[in-house]
Parts: sequence; structure tokens; C-alpha cells
Amino acid sequence: MADHLARGEVVHGRIGEWPAWFLLPYVSLWAVESSEHPGSVGWWAICGDLPTDYLPAEIAAHPRAAVRAIAERWQLAAGHMERGLALPGFSVGSPEEWPTLAPLLASRAGLLLQIVADDDAWQDR
Repeated sequence: MADHLARGEVVHGRIGEWPAWFLLPYVSLWAVESSEHPGSVGWWAICGDLPTDYLPAEIAAHPRAAVRAIAERWQLAAGHMERGLALPGFSVGSPEEWPTLAPLLASRAGLLLQIVADDDAWQDR
């Protein structure tokens, strides 16, 4: 995940020692410290059996909201990919791979949104 953040030129502090939210062994969401405000979350990063992605904490203050925002962006990106268009600020695979990757991305987004809607998945987290 640190490599993915570096490729995106994300300037950050420490990555949490333990996920902010997870569904083992499929997905985990990590709090990434802000470089501008040490001790506070600056980014959320998701990884697991899905694309590794991140977003600024100013978009989502809570892990559940972060997962929702990522899933919604993936839905939007998958729709663009299906039409052969790139979503600005988002990249996965090459345009030649998009016909295969778009439905996979849409599927992962749908599963994440189901999890976001399930209160039981967020108890004690």
C-alpha cells in the first residue's frame, strides 16, 4: 500500500498499525496520517481482494464514509471504462483491459456498497 501511495505522489505521515476497518481476508481500510497535521488522518487507503485505492480524509471523515466514497468512485469509473473513457484522476489497467476490468470494478463497488449499508459490518469499529 505504501508503494501505491508513493506512485500517486501522496505526501503522508505514518500508516496505521492496524486497519481502521476490515473484513478478513477480503478488504481492509487504513488510516494514513496527514503530513500537514501530524496525529490526524489525512488519507484513507483501501486494499485487499480489490484494487488498492486512496482518498483524502476531507472527503470522508469516518471509515464507513470513506468506503462509500471509494465504492461510488469505482462505480463511476467502471461506467466510464465501459464506454472507453477515462475518469479524470482515476486509473486502473490499460484501455485494452477495460472491457474485462470494468465489470470487475463495478462488482467490487457493488459489494462494498452492500457492506456500507449493513450496520452489522460496522459495529464495534
